[in-house]
Amino acid sequence: MLIAAAAIAYAVTRVGSPSSRRAAATASLPTRPASYLGVYEPGAPGAYEPVAGFAKAAGRQPDIVGYFSGWSQPFAAPFAERARSHGAVTIVQIDPTYALLPAIAAGAYDSYLRSYADSVRDFGHPVIIGFGHEMNATWYPWGYGHVPPATFVAAWRHVVTLFRGQGAGNVTWLWTLQADTTGTGPVRSWWPGANYVTWVGIDGYYYRPSDTFASVFGHTIAQVRQFTAKPLLLSETAVGPGAGHAKISNLFTGMRRYGTLGLVWFDMAQHRGIYHQDWRIEDSPAAEAAFRQGVRDELARAP
Repeated sequence: MLIAAAAIAYAVTRVGSPSSRRAAATASLPTRPASYLGVYEPGAPGAYEPVAGFAKAAGRQPDIVGYFSGWSQPFAAPFAERARSHGAVTIVQIDPTYALLPAIAAGAYDSYLRSYADSVRDFGHPVIIGFGHEMNATWYPWGYGHVPPATFVAAWRHVVTLFRGQGAGNVTWLWTLQADTTGTGPVRSWWPGANYVTWVGIDGYYYRPSDTFASVFGHTIAQVRQFTAKPLLLSETAVGPGAGHAKISNLFTGMRRYGTLGLVWFDMAQHRGIYHQDWRIEDSPAAEAAFRQGVRDELARAP
């Protein structure tokens, strides 16, 4: 089955669910290299309109549209429906800032998680979900230096197992790393096992003129490939003005050459130093031109 022009194929199967007496949903996404264009836009999931501006600038409707979900917030089913009507799959990064990972693993938040899983299952179409993204970095309370990797792994496995028990088999589980850099931990320490992961996500940005795909992502990809052959998605990325918009072509070329599924662009403006630049393409003719060319030349080659 194809969803609009995005050509996202998936299968949905419904079977009886004795535990919940509701139908279970099963859906999967294709894993063609260099086939996905995604975006995070400000205002999501409350607003979808900024995605239209991005699509116009990019010269293509995105296949993936994302948002960040705070702990205790419900699944934004209306946003997912809106994305689907535009040929896109929703990617959600669940942020457990206001939860304790040991308590998650022990089942203390199961009521909330069941409600979330039920909403995703009832939506019935593919949803990409990450939990506790960038856990190998230090800047989140669930990450490196704050929580032992084994505790994160136990929480991750519990969440995945619970969702599956609720019949939410339409989830693509995205285990999301920060691209390896000074101060991050060894990525394998947080690996929950192949049975609990569908895709591996890597977040990384071009900050400086010297940045290249190999320097930003190459080492992390090499580490991941030492323990899994799961498909890779550049799950949060952008090229800032500090690196130079000409580097956008390097990002797209590397995305294809390294065999990743595609990229999710962080289309937001930040203004707090080199690590928080204005990542938007819409307000820069040079960025827009380079991005459109990358989409045309690299994503168009997907089989």
